[in-house]
Amino acid sequence: MEATVTWGGRLSFTGTADTGFTVPLGADPSVGGDNDGFRPMELMAISLAGCTAMDVISILQKKRQDITAFEVRIHAEQAQDHPHVFTKVLVEYLVTGHNVQQAAVERAIELSETKYCPAQAMLHKAVSIEHTYQIREAE
Repeated sequence: MEATVTWGGRLSFTGTADTGFTVPLGADPSVGGDNDGFRPMELMAISLAGCTAMDVISILQKKRQDITAFEVRIHAEQAQDHPHVFTKVLVEYLVTGHNVQQAAVERAIELSETKYCPAQAMLHKAVSIEHTYQIREAE
């Protein structure tokens, strides 16, 4: 995998990778930025959410769970001092569907955590990651 970040002036950058997609990166005005893109640590949280979301929804679909909506939220605490690393992460899964089995959701989350999600595997070496979920019945 190759990734490149290209400077656009001040603290504005554009990131790209092998897929060719781009993502704007920026910083808060209080540190000299123009508030014009994602912060790098935001992308780390999104990376974790996206990685585990893809795993869990794929597993639930294979288990023939009738999912109508699905969301993964990351709640990350950061150190007060530099380098402001994550000190604790809570991954919250919100699953909506018809007669979704609790055991299927728990197993999908477990497989993502222990086998499939590389973002989670890497971050887990540096920070405590906890998981919670809610299953809601669709109307």
